[in-house]
Amino acid sequence: MTVEPSTEPTDDLPTLTRLRLLPWLGPEGKPCYLDTDDSGSMLSRLADSAEAVQLREAEALIRYAEDMLAGERTPPHALRFLGCRLAQALRDVSRVAVSRGMRLPEPAHAEEPYEDEAEAEERPRPAAEPTG
Repeated sequence: MTVEPSTEPTDDLPTLTRLRLLPWLGPEGKPCYLDTDDSGSMLSRLADSAEAVQLREAEALIRYAEDMLAGERTPPHALRFLGCRLAQALRDVSRVAVSRGMRLPEPAHAEEPYEDEAEAEERPRPAAEPTG
């Protein structure tokens, strides 16, 4: 079942804050979410197991890539295959990180919103103080 998370309360439904992003995609290629408070449920344990497999596979792929890239005569088709596998592993690991981040408690203090480098470059900087 594919459910889009909502942080906006509606009159009919409570805010869905306990959704867990699952480590696989739905049949239409969309993210899947699990709505449960029970981290020990069968589906939660299955998701934990799938995440562990994805992380182990990514670690093994990194070691394989390092060995392959150390070689001087790796054929282009092997590098392309490696790139495809690394991209898939990065997607999997990113999904695990997002899922785990969504389940972290809110920090007690208010943080500054993340500012990307492009925004930081556009902001005027104070003039440097002369040293001397």
